[in-house]
Amino acid sequence: MDSVFTKIIKGEIPSYKVAENEDFFAFLDIQPNSKGHTLVIPKKQVDKLFALDDKTYQDLFSFAKKVAAGIEKTIPCNRIGLSVIGLEVPHAHVHLIPLNSMDDANFSNPKIQMTSAAFATLAKTISQNIVL
Repeated sequence: MDSVFTKIIKGEIPSYKVAENEDFFAFLDIQPNSKGHTLVIPKKQVDKLFALDDKTYQDLFSFAKKVAAGIEKTIPCNRIGLSVIGLEVPHAHVHLIPLNSMDDANFSNPKIQMTSAAFATLAKTISQNIVL
């Protein structure tokens, strides 16, 4: 059965895409910890990050590094944090989160609210700052 992320990749569920290549897809988290919170996923659905084959695992992080650089050019922050949790969706993924304090990495904190227009504008701006 397709995960929600696979459905996003297929275009069955809308998303705010920031980057894509043949193997990976990056999009804004719709319940962000901070502005610019982005999910990076392999297009091949694999449940757990450490179940990825070595090449896909390494390439995922290489792709995520490029996406993180684009986020950092767009969002004023102290750094881009990376988190791997993987309990909420059975599809390997990493969270890239602009951090100004450790609270920004706390998934229990209230999420920031943004309009659809703000998400769309932010996704476009980040996308323009990514060099793949």
